[in-house]
Amino acid sequence: MSKLSDKKITPVVGIVEWFRPGQYEEVRQAIQDFRKLGITHLRTGVSWAEWYAEGTAEWYDWLFPELAKHVEILPCFLYTPPSIGEVSRVSSPPKERKAFADFLDVMITRYGDYFEWVELWNEPNNNVEYDFTLDYSWNKFSEMIGMAAYWAQHRGKKTLLGGMSPIDPNWLQMMAEKNLLQCIDAIGIHGFPYVFDQQWTGWEDNLTAVRKVLQDNGLQKEIWISEAGFSTWQDDEVKQWEEFKNVLDTNAERVYWYGLKDLDPKYPTVGGFHLDDREYYFGMKKHDGTEKLLYKLLAKHGMENISEHDYIKKEYTISGKEKYVLITGGAGFIGTNLAARLLAEGKRVMIYDNISRAGVEQNLQWLQQEYGDRVLVQVADVREKRILEECVKNAEQVFHFSAQVAVTSSLTNPVHDFEVNIAGTFNLLEAIRRSEHQPPLVFTSTNKVYGDLMDLGLKTNNTRYYPEDSYFRENGISEARPLDFHSPYGCSKGAADQYVLDYSRSYGLKTAVFRMSCIYGPHQFGTEDQGWVAHFLISALEDKPISIYGDGKQVRDILFVEDLVNAFILAQKNIDKISGNAFNIGGGPSNTVSLVEILDVIKEKTGKAIDVSFDEWRTGDQQYYVSDTSKFSKATGWKAKYSVTEGVQALMDWLCESRGIELPKAKVSSKAVTI
Repeated sequence: MSKLSDKKITPVVGIVEWFRPGQYEEVRQAIQDFRKLGITHLRTGVSWAEWYAEGTAEWYDWLFPELAKHVEILPCFLYTPPSIGEVSRVSSPPKERKAFADFLDVMITRYGDYFEWVELWNEPNNNVEYDFTLDYSWNKFSEMIGMAAYWAQHRGKKTLLGGMSPIDPNWLQMMAEKNLLQCIDAIGIHGFPYVFDQQWTGWEDNLTAVRKVLQDNGLQKEIWISEAGFSTWQDDEVKQWEEFKNVLDTNAERVYWYGLKDLDPKYPTVGGFHLDDREYYFGMKKHDGTEKLLYKLLAKHGMENISEHDYIKKEYTISGKEKYVLITGGAGFIGTNLAARLLAEGKRVMIYDNISRAGVEQNLQWLQQEYGDRVLVQVADVREKRILEECVKNAEQVFHFSAQVAVTSSLTNPVHDFEVNIAGTFNLLEAIRRSEHQPPLVFTSTNKVYGDLMDLGLKTNNTRYYPEDSYFRENGISEARPLDFHSPYGCSKGAADQYVLDYSRSYGLKTAVFRMSCIYGPHQFGTEDQGWVAHFLISALEDKPISIYGDGKQVRDILFVEDLVNAFILAQKNIDKISGNAFNIGGGPSNTVSLVEILDVIKEKTGKAIDVSFDEWRTGDQQYYVSDTSKFSKATGWKAKYSVTEGVQALMDWLCESRGIELPKAKVSSKAVTI
C-alpha cells in the first residue's frame, strides 16, 4: 500500500527478539511468553558474521524448526563477516557484493521451509549497523542488497528492506533512484519515540512521508514498522504501554515491537558495552524475568484490550493547587484501606503506585468506582524522582508504603530491593525536603530490622514458639531492642527506616516510622512471600494446598487493617508530638498466633480440610516476633480492637463476597488466640 489514503489498516502485530547461539533455554522461555501474550509473529536476527563459527549451523538447525512450530518467523539477515569486509567490522560492506546473495541462497536452501519473508539488513542508514562512511554514494549497499533481493525473489521469498532508523524519506528516495526497490516487496521503518527519536512527530507523519516517496516513484509496496519500542531506563513503564498502544493504531501492514526481554547487562550491544544504557531496557520483561506493566496487561487482558485500561493514569506535571493526601503504594492492600477511610471522610487522595503487584489494579479500579474524581491516580515508580517531586508539591500529608516487600525476592534480586526500598525512600525524602511546605510523612518499616531474635531463648510446645523470659511473653518486643538487619530486605527497609528518622533530626521534617508486624484484612491478595493470613484463607477457600516454610510454630502478633488505619490517622493527628520516633505496630501480646494455629482457626471458619506441607526455613525468617505497642499507645491513645477470630472472620467475609463464594456463616467469637 503506497497511496496516501485514510483507509484504516489493522496491522499484524509481532515481536522482535534476538537470540545468541546456544541460548536454548532462553528460546524455550520465549516460546512460553509468546503463547502467554498471544504473539504469533517473530522478527529475529541471523548473523552472517557468525554463520561460519563452530556450532552455529547446528544452532540454527535447531532454532528454525523449533520457532516455526509456534510463530511465523521473519529472519533478518545482517552483519558482514569481518574477514571478507572492506574493513574488519561487521558493519562493513563486503569486498564482493554478490557474497551476501550467496549467503542468502544458503539460508533459503537450508531453512526456507520455515519462513516466507526475508529481511535484508537492519537499519542500513544507521552507521553502527552499516558503515556508510565506506559507501557515501550508497552504490555498494544498493548493489549488495539488490542482488540479494533479486535472488530471494527468484527463490520464492518476499523481501523486506531493512528498517530505516532514523526514518529518512530522502534516503528512501535515493534507494528508489538506484532502482533498489524494484525487487523489494515491503519497506521497513524503525521508530523509538522519545528515546532515540527525540523530535518525534508521530507515526502517521512518518508513514505519510514514506508513502509519498513510493507514490512519487510509482511504486506499490507494503510499509512495515519492523521495529518500534520504548526504553524503560528511567523506570517509566506507563509510557512504554502508551507507545505500544500508539504504534498499534497506525496504518502499517505489520508492526514488530521491540522487545520481549531487556538485554542482559553482562553483554555488549553492537555499539559497545554500556555506551548507551537506554539500549538495555526495551523489553516487556526485565533481564531477570520480572514482568513489566505492558507484559502484565497483555498476558492478563490480551492484545485486543490493550487500550481499555482506563484506570491507568499518569500526569508528568500536576496542575491546580487543591491539596490531597499522597499515598505511595496506594493501590496496595494497606494503601487501599487507608485511602478508602480518607476518601469516605471527604478528603482528596492521590494514589501513587506502579501497580506491579498482582491484584492491585482491582483495588485501584474499586477506589475509582467508589469515590470518583476525589481519587487522583498517578501510576508511577518511586524511582521516578521528577514525578515524585511534582506529586509532593500539593500534598498535605504523605504516607509512604511503596516497597519491595518480600524477603525471598530480596535474596534473588537484591539490586531491585535496594533501588526501591532505599533509593525510592530517599527520593521521597528529598522531594519533601525541597518542597516549600514539607508535608509530614508516615513510613512503614518492618519487624525484620530487629534480626532473627534467637537470643530471646525460645521454647516450644505443640503449636508455637515462645520466649523463655516472661517479660517478653507478656509485653513483646519494644523499640529499645537493638537494630540487627537480616536479609537484603531487612537491610533495605532498615536503612530507609533510619533515613526517615534522620531527616527529622537533620532537616526538621515531621516524620514517623511504623515497624510493623503482620497486617491482614480486605483488599489483600496474599502470597507465600507476603500476606500469609490472606494467602492461607484464599488457598483454603479455593481448595489449594499450602506450603509452610519452617515447622509452622513461628509466632506473630497479627493486626487487622482497620486497626492499622486508625493508627495512621492518629499518627498524622499527633505528628508534632511523635515526630522523629519509630513505633512497633502490631496486634500485640493479646493477638499472637502461630501459623499452625491460624490454620486451625481457618479450618473452623471455612469448614474446609487443608492440605499442608512443610519446607526448609528461609533466610531472615523469625521464629517469634510480637510487638510491644505501648509506646505508640501512650503517645496517641491507640489500641487494637479486633481479635484474631474477629479479624479472620471479617477477611473471610470480604473474600467470599468478592469471589462469589458461599459458606455457612460461623459464629464470631471475640475470644483472642493467646499464649
